[in-house]
Amino acid sequence: MEKREYLVYIDGKFYPKSKAKVSVYDHGFLYGDGVFEGIRAYEGVVFKLREHVDRLYRSAQAIMLETPLTKDGMINAVLETLRENGLRNAYIRLIVTRGVGDLGVDPRKCPTASVIIIAEPVEPLFGKEAREKGIVAIIASTRRDPPQATTHEIKSLNYLNSILAKLEAIAAGVNEAIMLDMRGFVSEAPTTNLFIIKTGKIATPPTTASILHGITRERIIKLGRDLGYEVVEKDITLYELLNANEVFLCGTHAEITPIVKISGRVIGNGNVGPITKRIIGEFQKITKNPKEGVLVYPR
Repeated sequence: MEKREYLVYIDGKFYPKSKAKVSVYDHGFLYGDGVFEGIRAYEGVVFKLREHVDRLYRSAQAIMLETPLTKDGMINAVLETLRENGLRNAYIRLIVTRGVGDLGVDPRKCPTASVIIIAEPVEPLFGKEAREKGIVAIIASTRRDPPQATTHEIKSLNYLNSILAKLEAIAAGVNEAIMLDMRGFVSEAPTTNLFIIKTGKIATPPTTASILHGITRERIIKLGRDLGYEVVEKDITLYELLNANEVFLCGTHAEITPIVKISGRVIGNGNVGPITKRIIGEFQKITKNPKEGVLVYPR
């Protein structure tokens, strides 16, 4: 039986995955000039779709990128892509590039932005077993770009800073790298936000620590408070990180992933902690709640 190809949305048309292409003159390819979102659909609910689209447009605003669709048009394009592929559970990559230009960096040479939407079933970044066993990380020597440079508040197509840190993790033979900001405070991992738990209190680095304004991060802050925990956004020192009772990463692709060892230091007792387990369980319920997203197939 021939394996079915998923369809990719490019500027209003659908193409089989093997035929989905962009020009080599697209500035997204040439210069990383564009923005994107990673989104998930769970059981027919596109989790926080409107929030993701809002963030996409904030990123576009920051780099003066005029998107060819309205926000509602973008939401409908995502839903249409899922329906065309018959998907209820999927990872969605929504991309807006500056579009086709020339070999110069001048964005004025790109008259029309391009919209690309990819949707496929994708496992959590570190696999489902990571939720039960946790992962191992190092502290990367690569620092997060500061806000006055290529700020990670913009979810852009330029991920070289993250790739350099990921290469450090690969070279060290561990799952992930934790990055510090230019001041030496804990920032985030290459593609995920970070939380620590100490004596029942939950903390996460603030947006001033060169982090992305994570959609999952924001929902976990609310969830933690709803569950009765004190949750604060504050600068976290390396000392505090290594002496935490529990540490976990979060993001759309990774979902919630506990960390049990960092640069040779065992976190807590080396197992996934009780508060992290509780948050994972409650978060999994939230993702399937229609009130937390947009339905692919309206009821």
